[in-house]
Amino acid sequence: MTKKEFLERITINPNIQNGKPCIKSTRTPVYVILEALALGMTPKEICREYPPLTPEDVQACIYYGALLADEQEIVPSIA
Repeated sequence: MTKKEFLERITINPNIQNGKPCIKSTRTPVYVILEALALGMTPKEICREYPPLTPEDVQACIYYGALLADEQEIVPSIA
């Protein structure tokens, strides 16, 4: 799948989920998928939990998150 195809799976609509990025044709926000991955769920488990999603949708969320991370400077906290 190409980068363009990944991004075509993500939509932003101010009338859906308050304009948060979502998987196209669903109301599932990208952050929900990324959070599920961070908490240890597999893409297969996520697709079972959110039936409209496909493994490619999960990959698109990861790619989208990577693009966002590349645009921001992350400053680690100092204890």
